[in-house]
Amino acid sequence: MKTILIIGAGGFIGGFIADAAIQRGYNTWVGIRETTSLRYLTDSRLNFVVFDYDDTAAISRELKACAPPSGRWDYIIYNLGATKCANFSDFNKINYLYLRNFVEALRETGMIPERFLFMSSLSALGPGDEKGYTPLSASTVPNPNTRYGLSKIKAETYLETIPEFPYIIFRPTGVYGPHEQDYLMMVKSIDSHFDFGVGYRRQMLTFIYVEDLVNAMMDALDAGVNRRKYIISEDRAYTQREFRTIVARALGKKWVIPLKLPMWMVYAASVVAEKWGVMKMKPSTLNRDKFKIMRQRNWCADISDAQRDFGFNPKFSLERGIGITVESYLEGKSKNSKK
Repeated sequence: MKTILIIGAGGFIGGFIADAAIQRGYNTWVGIRETTSLRYLTDSRLNFVVFDYDDTAAISRELKACAPPSGRWDYIIYNLGATKCANFSDFNKINYLYLRNFVEALRETGMIPERFLFMSSLSALGPGDEKGYTPLSASTVPNPNTRYGLSKIKAETYLETIPEFPYIIFRPTGVYGPHEQDYLMMVKSIDSHFDFGVGYRRQMLTFIYVEDLVNAMMDALDAGVNRRKYIISEDRAYTQREFRTIVARALGKKWVIPLKLPMWMVYAASVVAEKWGVMKMKPSTLNRDKFKIMRQRNWCADISDAQRDFGFNPKFSLERGIGITVESYLEGKSKNSKK
């Protein structure tokens, strides 16, 4: 039985990774922090390891204390990261330094796995071709324009500089599904009969349903790919209107008012929301990084490398995935209304 350690298992994607690992028959450990919510980690077959990612020596001690009988895990998925921070230096700390500390502990203890899958982001590439809408691909030269994207490309570069380190880097596009919060805001808006768009030029959006993403992880690990980077997305792009139509249909809404907001207005709101978050020491969903992501017109993605190397074939169209996501949202809404 293969052994796997999942770092950053407590969040939306992490819970799905843990479930998929159990379903694949892996002996599964989940790496968490003292403050991690266990809301999505309820399976009794999970083994828990508590890490302090600020301290390489402490990580080494925990790795040794909790190692499987073979002395190391066969696979490690590193999913720990922050997409928004009140203190901007935390992007570098959480998305780069924590990874470096963890990998250094693996090297010091001689516990480097067969394969190490790092969850990066399509944001690590930055804006692509916004005239001809050429898909972002493995040949795209990274030019991240957000603090989040910069921290991710820095982490990627660190892994690439370690000789013979068995990394696999995933760059997923927008991940959605039950429990995800950013796209939930858009669903709630459409549920209220309004759809807010940013800017007036055509924007092409790509998505990946969370189950397709985690199954791709398992397939890449099992296929034995090594020292490669992959873009993970559904194999088509959507306009804002197509997204709105699909969500409205799932919600049973016959009419939705599309509102296009000018860039300057959204930028001003982003600055104010970000500064308010800093004052409250609480990260704001709307911030200057988020503005740059919303401003980006081309999220088209070339997934041919993943299709070739490990047979990546997303099973969930946006319509099917949104249907499941909206069903979960409506169930939660119904429960809350009864309280």
